[in-house]
Amino acid sequence: MTTFNNHLRQIILLAIIVLIGILLLQHFYIFLPGVLGAVTLYILSRKSYSYLIEKKKWAPSWTALLYILGYTFIICLPVYLAVVLLIPKLVALFNDPVQLVVALKTLSQKIQDATGIELYNADSIKAGTKNLANNLPSLLTGTANFITNLLLMFFVLYYMLIHGNKMGNYLKDIIPLKSSNREMLSSETDIMIRANAIGIPLLAIIQGLVGTLGYFIFGIKDYGIWGFLTGVASLIPIVGTGLIWLPLTIFLLATNQFWMGIGLGIYSLAIISNVDYVARITLLRKIGDVHPLITIFGVIIGLSMFGFLGLIFGPLLISYFIVLVKIYRNEFAATPITPLHTENNE
Repeated sequence: MTTFNNHLRQIILLAIIVLIGILLLQHFYIFLPGVLGAVTLYILSRKSYSYLIEKKKWAPSWTALLYILGYTFIICLPVYLAVVLLIPKLVALFNDPVQLVVALKTLSQKIQDATGIELYNADSIKAGTKNLANNLPSLLTGTANFITNLLLMFFVLYYMLIHGNKMGNYLKDIIPLKSSNREMLSSETDIMIRANAIGIPLLAIIQGLVGTLGYFIFGIKDYGIWGFLTGVASLIPIVGTGLIWLPLTIFLLATNQFWMGIGLGIYSLAIISNVDYVARITLLRKIGDVHPLITIFGVIIGLSMFGFLGLIFGPLLISYFIVLVKIYRNEFAATPITPLHTENNE
């Protein structure tokens, strides 16, 4: 009877913990990207930060602020350059829209003659303007959420750096697992975050360079600027590099550069769009020994859950699922199993 009562109390307590956790996550979900971003930057920084604090005797608070300043520069500089480079082109476009309208009408007529589909008419323009107006509040809200999460990320990162050792010891105390299983969980987290956090900027650079080469080959002016913007756009979920190469392809077609436009479209679809997947399943595995299937399915799941940070935490979520299954076996089965990343060598 006593054993039954203990099990019952245990189940009730776990149910209360899970319920409170769900409620907290439900109302804190909008700020989750900021916290996840802080965790990512902390894992990337903790070794070098500890070295500066313990070996070089730097002041903890000022060192943490220095790291935040550095990350602010790294994160915001590409966005700033993209805006600075793109705005003059947009201003020039809207200052003289006649040429664009004529080109669009010409392209639409060619498509209509070939396929019978009319793309450009008064109704489509009206519908497009209406959709743009309807999506503007969402765009402004998304921008506000991004800035809020960015500030929260740096705020949390500061305290994680300052109190990193205490936080680590506290997590060791509250995680109800064997020491070996805690080490497995920590190791998998470190491997996956490092692989994706380092790999994603490298992927953006690769796509930017590949895009620059294609724009040069097919006669795009300012091909270096458009290549840089392609690399930045590759970080945007779903649309990615198509945000840049698709309008450029349409521009070539609309300005009677038919074969150049066709060539750029084929090059973009075959190479620019796919080099991301090829590099992801090769480069990320080389950096962190991450299995390609974990990377691909993790990105698909992560983007819908976390937005941009899903590129990092999507694969981590799948790895956690597999690791927790292994930890369950290690905790409750007689035969332990090896960590995930050692099996991916095959």
